[in-house]
Amino acid sequence: MGDKSPKAKDKAKKQDTAEKNQKQANANEKAAKQAANNPKKK
Repeated sequence: MGDKSPKAKDKAKKQDTAEKNQKQANANEKAAKQAANNPKKK
């Protein structure tokens, strides 16, 4: 395997960042749903 071009590195970095952002958004959405479905009991 040879060296990746700068464009390929930049594209891979952007995809990785987008994937991390999507995972974080999914985690936030899941947590919000759980909070809405499970009100805290006193």
